[in-house]
Amino acid sequence: MAYATFGAGCFWGVEYFFKQVDGVTDCTSGYMGGDDQYSSYTEVKGGMTGHAEVVQVEFDSSKVSYETLLDIFWSNHNPTTHNRQGEDTGSQYRSCVFFHDVSQQTQAISAKLALIESSKWGDKQIVTEIVPTQQFHEAETYHQDYLAKNNLPSCHISF
Repeated sequence: MAYATFGAGCFWGVEYFFKQVDGVTDCTSGYMGGDDQYSSYTEVKGGMTGHAEVVQVEFDSSKVSYETLLDIFWSNHNPTTHNRQGEDTGSQYRSCVFFHDVSQQTQAISAKLALIESSKWGDKQIVTEIVPTQQFHEAETYHQDYLAKNNLPSCHISF
């Protein structure tokens, strides 16, 4: 199995989209990119820890490629809004790709450049961070599969 980690706003919606993908074996909501101390949801949501809400995706690379996961990432959030997705504001909701190896880094940078060149977002700047993975902190149990547990629709809009 391989791993990919993405931040694209509220992790509930990010988790929802990746769970629909054949070849994705698990998705875990959590926090990455801040100080290395464990932080609670309340602390991260307060914007004081430097963490982003992320989803760590476990996938079978013989069934789904990292490139496909990147396509899903880019298609399900607005990569032009700095520290914001919809109504959620703050650095914890930033657009970010945490790469696990050099191949993922190269693919993420190439995908970002292709998105810029496509002019899909016009003259808006793509602000997505592409950075190495850091310590992953799993979110509290009630955040895992939150939308499914609460019979809620996705909270993201496809772009």
